[in-house]
Amino acid sequence: MPEPRESESRKLLGRLREALAEGSAGQERLDRITGLIAESMRTDVCSIYLFRDQETLELCATHGLKPESVHQTRLRLGEGLVGRVARDAQVVNTADAPSERGFRFMPETGEEVLSSFLGIPIQRLGEGLGVLVVQTKEPRKFSDDEVYALEVVAMVLAEMTELGAFQGEGAALAALHQRPFMFRGNVGQEGAAEGHVYLHEPRVVVTNPIADNPETEKKRLQDAFDRLRVSVDEMLSAAPVGDKEQTQVLETYRMFANSRGWIRRMEEAIQGGLSAEAAVEKEQTAARTRMSKVPDAYLRERLHDLDDLSNRLLRILTGQGSNTGAEIPADPILVARNIGPGELLDYGRSLRGIVLEEGSVGSHAAIVARALAIPLVINAGPITTEALNGDPIMVDGDEGIVHLRPDDTVATAFRDKVAMQAEAQKRYASIRNKPAKTKDGIHISLTMNAGLMADLPSLESSGADGVGLFRTELQFLIRNKVPKRGELAALYARVLDAAKGKKVVFRTLDIGSDKVLPYMKPQDEPNPAMGWRAIRVGLDKPGVLRMQLQALIRAANGRPLSVMFPFVAQFEEFIDAREQLAQALEREAKLKHALPETLEVGAMLETPSLAFAPRQFFEMADFISIGGNDLKQFFFAADRENERVRRRYDTLNVSFLNFLENIITRCNETETMLSFCGEDAGRPVEALCFAAIGLRSLSMRPASIGPVKNLLRRSSLKEVREVIDKARDSGAQSVRPAVMDWLKSN
Repeated sequence: MPEPRESESRKLLGRLREALAEGSAGQERLDRITGLIAESMRTDVCSIYLFRDQETLELCATHGLKPESVHQTRLRLGEGLVGRVARDAQVVNTADAPSERGFRFMPETGEEVLSSFLGIPIQRLGEGLGVLVVQTKEPRKFSDDEVYALEVVAMVLAEMTELGAFQGEGAALAALHQRPFMFRGNVGQEGAAEGHVYLHEPRVVVTNPIADNPETEKKRLQDAFDRLRVSVDEMLSAAPVGDKEQTQVLETYRMFANSRGWIRRMEEAIQGGLSAEAAVEKEQTAARTRMSKVPDAYLRERLHDLDDLSNRLLRILTGQGSNTGAEIPADPILVARNIGPGELLDYGRSLRGIVLEEGSVGSHAAIVARALAIPLVINAGPITTEALNGDPIMVDGDEGIVHLRPDDTVATAFRDKVAMQAEAQKRYASIRNKPAKTKDGIHISLTMNAGLMADLPSLESSGADGVGLFRTELQFLIRNKVPKRGELAALYARVLDAAKGKKVVFRTLDIGSDKVLPYMKPQDEPNPAMGWRAIRVGLDKPGVLRMQLQALIRAANGRPLSVMFPFVAQFEEFIDAREQLAQALEREAKLKHALPETLEVGAMLETPSLAFAPRQFFEMADFISIGGNDLKQFFFAADRENERVRRRYDTLNVSFLNFLENIITRCNETETMLSFCGEDAGRPVEALCFAAIGLRSLSMRPASIGPVKNLLRRSSLKEVREVIDKARDSGAQSVRPAVMDWLKSN
C-alpha cells in the first residue's frame, strides 16, 4: 500500500479525533476541523456544507472564505459544483473550477481568487449529509492519495454527524432524527394510519470511527470475516434440498465473503485510520451509491446481497444484533427496506401500517398488506436511515405519503382526514345490510377480494355479497416448498365454511411477473408482466395446477364451487385449462370423492386479446371477470409500476370505457356473467360509471364496499349514463369532469 495514503489520512484523523474529543460546541468543532484539514492538506480553503433540508445545502463552517458567509450561503441540490457533488454523490476534482461544468460563483464568500476545487460527498449508507470542500488559489489537481484521505475524513464526519457531534443553532446543525421529514413513495395499499415506528432491522451505529492500531483493527476484521463465513456455510447446509434459488443467493454470499478485493478495500480504509466497523460502513456506503445508479436488475440484486452481508459483518463487529430489545409499540408502523410475505404475516394484524424503501405494487408484501387491509407505502426511501424506533409517524396510503415526526400543522390536518374517514365509515355501517340498489331500481352485486383466512370476517362486516376473488397464491408464497394437496384442501374448505353459503370465486395460482415462489427458479425475462406467468405456467407445468384443482374439488365436498383461471389471453388456453379441470373431476370421481353440487368455470379478462376471442369462448365461460389492473396497463401500454406513466391515463378515458362496453355487449349476447375486479372497482366514481355502462357486479377490497354502495344508492344510473354519453359525444377525452360536475349538483 502506498505510504502517502496511509500517512496523510492517519495523521489527519489523529488530529481530528483530538478536536472531536474537546468539549466545545458543535459550531466550534466544525470551525476547528476545517482549519485542521486546510493545514494538513496545504490548501487555502476548507469548507463544510451540510443539508438544512432535503433540497438545500448550507455553508456551516469554513477556513479561508469570508466568515460572514457561514450559515448565509445556501445552494440548491445540483446547483454549482458543491450541489453537483451532493446530487451525484461523486467526487469533483479540478484544477480550474471556473471552467468546470455547472460552476457557480458566490461573491459573498470571497472565493473569486480561488482556482482549484476538490469536493467530497459526506454520506452514510447512501444518505447524503453534506459536502466537504478544499480549494486553493493556485491551480492544483489533487492526487489520488489526497482524494482518498479526504474520503476517509468525510466518512468520519458522516459518522460524527450521525452521533450528534456538530449540533448547533439553525436547521443545518439541528440534531438528526428529530426534525420532521416527508417521504413521497407509491401507493401499495390504500388507507391512513398513525402510530410509532418499529424498525424491522434496526440500524447499526458506529460509535468509534477512528482507531489507533491498524493491525488490531485488521485482526478484528479478519475474525469477523471468519465468523461470517461460518454462518454462511451453516445457512448453505440448512438450505432445503433442491431449493436452487436460495442456494444461489447463499453461494453469492459465500463468494462475497471470500472476495479478496472487498476485504482489501476495507483493509486500506483501516490502514488510513478507520476502525474495522467504520471501514465496513465506508465500503457499504460506496456500494449503496453504486446500487442507486445501476440500471441492471440482476446487478442491483447482487449489490443488495453485498449490502446484506455488510450488515451481518457490522453486527458481528459491534455486537448490535437485529434484536435490540426494543419493544413493539402499541400502535406499530413497520418500517423496513423490504420484507418477505412470511415475515410480514408473523407481525399480522397488529400493525397499523407499513412503509418500505423498496417493493412494487404487485410484490409479495403488497399482496399480504392488501389481504390484511393494512395501509402500505412503497419506495419511500431513504426512511430506514432516518427513522428511529418509537418515532411518531403518519402513513397516507391513499396518496403514497409518509410523515415522519410530523409538526403540529401536518398532524392536525392528517387527523382531521382520518376523523372524516371514520365518520364516513359509521355512515356506511348503517347501510351494511341494505342492497346496493340505485335510485332507478338497478341492483349491483358488490363482492370482496380476499387471499387469507383472516380476510373472511370482513365478508359479514363489510356487507359484501360474497368473495369475487380469492387469491390462492398467498399460501404458496409464504412457504419454502410446495404445499401439500391435503393442506390446501383443508384451507379451501375453511374458506367455504367461513363464507357461510355465500359464493367464493377461487382464482387458480397466479404466479410469475413480480410474484415468484421462493422454491421456483426465477425466469430472466426482459418484461415479466408480459412473460411466463399465471395460466401460462399452469399449462406448461400442469402438475401444480392439477393438484390445486383436486384440492378445490375436495374442499367443496359436494358444495357449489367456482373456479377462475387467471391471465387467459386466447380461447385455446381456456379450453386447455378446462380440460385440466375435467381430468381432475374424473380422477376424483374414480376415487369416490364427492363432486361439487354445481361447478362454475370462468376466466379473468386481463389482456385486450381475449375481448376479441371467438363467440365460442363467451358461450363456454360460465363467467368472466375483468382484471382491471392488468387490463388497463396493457390497454394504455402504461406500466402500473411506473409512476411517470401510470397516472397519465384515466380509467374513465372514453377509449377505455368504449372498450369495456364492447366486452359488456358480447357477454350480454351470450348471457355470460360479467364482473369487474381491481382497484378501480373500489373507487366510488369509477364504480358508478362502470354500473352506468352496464356492469352489474364489482369486486373490491372490503373497506371500499361501504363508499361504493353509498354512492350507488343515491344515484340514478340512467342519469349518469346520459352524462357519460353527452361527454363522449362532445369529443371529451375523459368523462370524469362531466360526471364530477353532475355529482356536485346532485
